[in-house]
Amino acid sequence: MGLNHLILNLEDIRFNYTGGPKVLTDLDLQLFKGDRIGLMGPNGSGKTTLFQIIMGLLKPSSGSIEIYNYPCKTEKDFIDVRKKIGLLFQDADDQLFSPTVLEDVAFGPLNLGKSRDEAMEISLNTLNFLGLSGFEDRITYKLSGGEKKLVSLATVLAMEPEVLLLDEPTSGLDEKTKATLKNVLSGLDLSYIIISHEIDFLAEITDHIYTMENGKILFDQEVHAHEHVHAHPHGAYVHEHK
Repeated sequence: MGLNHLILNLEDIRFNYTGGPKVLTDLDLQLFKGDRIGLMGPNGSGKTTLFQIIMGLLKPSSGSIEIYNYPCKTEKDFIDVRKKIGLLFQDADDQLFSPTVLEDVAFGPLNLGKSRDEAMEISLNTLNFLGLSGFEDRITYKLSGGEKKLVSLATVLAMEPEVLLLDEPTSGLDEKTKATLKNVLSGLDLSYIIISHEIDFLAEITDHIYTMENGKILFDQEVHAHEHVHAHPHGAYVHEHK
């Protein structure tokens, strides 16, 4: 693909926490529009750290980050990035902080400058898309682990991102909720990277599976591309990608 379709371009990224060993060493990664990438690796291999660097939450000690062909170095550079790339945290409790589900989901659109009516409409449509109609007034901290995970995804999707970074989205989910999540992700017209230990899950919803080891990404595994019918949470139409 050409540069017009290049979303993420990370080159020679190095990172270590203060006083700790190197976590990332000369890491390279590219994400193009339409890519659906699975990322595996042992605990401590730097997967979550990589996501935080992409979002500008951590700063690499060296290397370059370009997002949508724009160099990202300072906090100011990442402000627009966070409007286009949605990060789902591994622990839903790190993502949910409002008293009710609707307040949590509406927070992002409101923060992006949507009117209250617009934010409510987007939030209700997103909840409906995820099969969470009727959850609007539920108390967030009383939700089950699986419900919290889906609501966390709703808070990300309500911001209408172009890219998703999902950190262990199936962690703690029962098989029914996992199947719901699989259907949702298959129906999204978005590029994404998913961190997961579940290769069967990744094989069904990604086109490539990469492994992280010794601070680098090993581009050595590939899942054959498959067709999807894509839907949008805020639109009433579906379309096929050829």
